[in-house]
Amino acid sequence: MARSKPTARDALNKLREQRARLESEEARLREEAATELGRLLIECGAETIEPAQLRQIVRASMALGIEATLKRIAPA
Repeated sequence: MARSKPTARDALNKLREQRARLESEEARLREEAATELGRLLIECGAETIEPAQLRQIVRASMALGIEATLKRIAPA
């Protein structure tokens, strides 16, 4: 018995299933990354920083670039 050729609909359905699995995996990995970062904040004593201030620090650092930020805040 010959197999029928996969249709475009079949390919789209498969793609949607893959995308859903990838989105689920991304969400799980984001949660793991957030947990790791939270532990890091506690280890360095940064849990006392207000969330809004931490958000500002991170956004400014990302805009400037990590290496440039580290150079600016490193003791001379």
